[in-house]
Amino acid sequence: MNKETLTNIELVNVRLTDNETSVYAHSKSTFMIEELVKELALRLIKECNLSMKEALNRVYNSETYSKILNLQTGLFSQSTAYIYSILETELLTGRMG
Repeated sequence: MNKETLTNIELVNVRLTDNETSVYAHSKSTFMIEELVKELALRLIKECNLSMKEALNRVYNSETYSKILNLQTGLFSQSTAYIYSILETELLTGRMG
């Protein structure tokens, strides 16, 4: 076995501490939320003819976004289409759908 293969095997067997696991989970959810915001804003731009600034403003100021940030709701892990339908209802009615 060469040194690179041995290093890769060693990396696979590394166990994370609870704190490291928490940091990893936080980083993963933060990335997912950032991507979700981007996708929601792009869809608002396309479907509602909004500027990027206005689209981001609507996402960030929505109750839907507040629920996305609350990891306990699990909303951040749902599909963009599903979350967009909730956001769209909120923007049209003033209430979350």
